[in-house]
Amino acid sequence: MATAYNYRLSVAPMLDWTDRHCRYFHRLLTKETLLYTEMVTTGAIIHGKQDFLAYNEEENPVALQLGGCNPEDMARCAALAQERGYNEVNINVGCPSDRVQNGSFGACLMAEPAAVADCVKAMKKAVDIPVTVKTRLGIDDHDSDDFLYAFTDSVVDAGVDQLTLHARKAWLQGLSPKENRDIPELQYDRVYKAQERYKGFPVAINGGIKTTESIVNHLRNVHGVMVGRAAYQNPWLLTSFDETLGSVANSVSREEVVEAMIPYVNKHIASGGRAWHVVRHMLGLFQGLPGGKRWRQYLSIKGPKAQSGESLLKGALDFKNDHKKPISELMT
Repeated sequence: MATAYNYRLSVAPMLDWTDRHCRYFHRLLTKETLLYTEMVTTGAIIHGKQDFLAYNEEENPVALQLGGCNPEDMARCAALAQERGYNEVNINVGCPSDRVQNGSFGACLMAEPAAVADCVKAMKKAVDIPVTVKTRLGIDDHDSDDFLYAFTDSVVDAGVDQLTLHARKAWLQGLSPKENRDIPELQYDRVYKAQERYKGFPVAINGGIKTTESIVNHLRNVHGVMVGRAAYQNPWLLTSFDETLGSVANSVSREEVVEAMIPYVNKHIASGGRAWHVVRHMLGLFQGLPGGKRWRQYLSIKGPKAQSGESLLKGALDFKNDHKKPISELMT
């Protein structure tokens, strides 16, 4: 099964985290990595009053993750995404949230492979961009290879362009969405087996991946790697991704990234937004470095009421570097 799907590294769709401000920031750290939106439901796109497809052109390549199970609605939203310039549309069959279960999308759809296959077929007819699926290894007590392959065979046969497998099953009964990110056992070997099953077809692995070394190791066994919380909490990790993919290493400094974000923050404020909407995604920029905690403290205290991106971000840099300034000064 030959494929033209070329994205090998991506940042996972994460609810309340990977919004357009986060993705703009992340794009300064990596040029090649595919960035995903938060999950957006078909109902929000079709019936919502705000523009749920808005994004910055600078974010490309960017993929829209859709939540839904009605083939007509999924196809309609995929077409709208293609019109707006998205590079991919992804179907959410992995999220274990209560909100997801009630809306008949997310991980619960693993039990309905024919329904997801119908969505894939309808979307493929509507768009030329890749249609992909993100899912888990199973749900509740249904976590055998037979159950997994009944689902993945169905969507692969339907023409899906790529699969991302979160290397855990989802407990829909008894665990919260947060607990589902950690408690179910990671089973990387099962994702490797799936890649073996679909030779020449792009399978990506997701779940618990935190270092460049682990990314390189996974890429020896699967086509792609999706990184989630580690990329958000320690965004500097993203600067290693382009070189990992064989491209030119990103030589930007953290301070240059901060400078590049100032006009973006100011533009958002001028449009009626708040600086905090943007800078909350930058808290981990100096993770693990001297002054990293002071950087987070300054942004967390000053960010919510800031009226200027320049004074906020430059003030945070100054406070990070001047260890003689007490944190009590920030309270005034």
